[in-house]
Amino acid sequence: MKQTHTNMVFSTPQLDGTFTVDVEDYFHVSAFASVIRPENWDHYVCRVEQSTRTILELAAKHSTRGTFFILGWVADRYPHLVREIQSAGHEIGCHSYWHQLIYELGPQRFRSDLIKARDCLQWITGSPVKLHRAPSFSITEKSLWALDILIEEGFQIDSSIYPVHHDRYGIPGSPTSPHIIATRVGQIHEFPGMTCKVAGMTVPVGGGGYLRLFPWAVTSRLLNQIRKQQRPLNVYLHPWEVDVDQPRIAASLKSRFRHYQNLKTMAPKLSKMLTEFRLGAMTDVLIKPWSGHNGVVVDRAEKSSDTMVASN
Repeated sequence: MKQTHTNMVFSTPQLDGTFTVDVEDYFHVSAFASVIRPENWDHYVCRVEQSTRTILELAAKHSTRGTFFILGWVADRYPHLVREIQSAGHEIGCHSYWHQLIYELGPQRFRSDLIKARDCLQWITGSPVKLHRAPSFSITEKSLWALDILIEEGFQIDSSIYPVHHDRYGIPGSPTSPHIIATRVGQIHEFPGMTCKVAGMTVPVGGGGYLRLFPWAVTSRLLNQIRKQQRPLNVYLHPWEVDVDQPRIAASLKSRFRHYQNLKTMAPKLSKMLTEFRLGAMTDVLIKPWSGHNGVVVDRAEKSSDTMVASN
């Protein structure tokens, strides 16, 4: 992997980072994929409207604009919710249609799912959708071919790579700050999942289950550590994480722990987050994120090409 380091440039220096929401419901999550099949989703009571509005209200209260990565399945059934998010001034991104892990789809099925979700969102909003986040950060070493497809389909910003070890996602050792990825077909800006160093270990922080798991005092200290390093924050959450009364799914102990642990703490922590840190949408944070001179340029052309051939 070849890297060229240059100085990071921000369009709005007063912002500490980006505020993002993956708009999906409780029964869409990867943790429950073994017990809830997509063909059965319509049998579950949807709660995504109210839980998303809870987040919209908190964002409005703190005058915070964010990037909402919306699941195509949700957009198809609740186009008024997509328009409500857009009307509130937030940025719209794509979070796939069926919330399937990219490395389990393969290139052809991934492209089909991506186009279906993007076209749905663009039809509803009347605007191009250029931002993408994979379900469960599932662009890994074995699915780097997805970057080529994203570029070919006109996406300019991705936020799907987490520089950590995890049983479902992660590329350990990949850059921890926003950077440009060059592939065989072009370039795309990558805004990675947020991490910091604790006792020499790379630790995920400030989003999803990690935000729920750690006490706020610990999270605040770690986020300030990242801010002092002049790295932008990448905060993320899901609407179901502020839905304390959601139905309980009979899944494995590990899956239930990951999904339900500390749900009641999420809304208060989010309020503290938006009070203490100045967050915005991804395009508010970055200048020309598709230009190769901002941040680290990572050449993955050979890797993406090899994995594309191997996966076809």
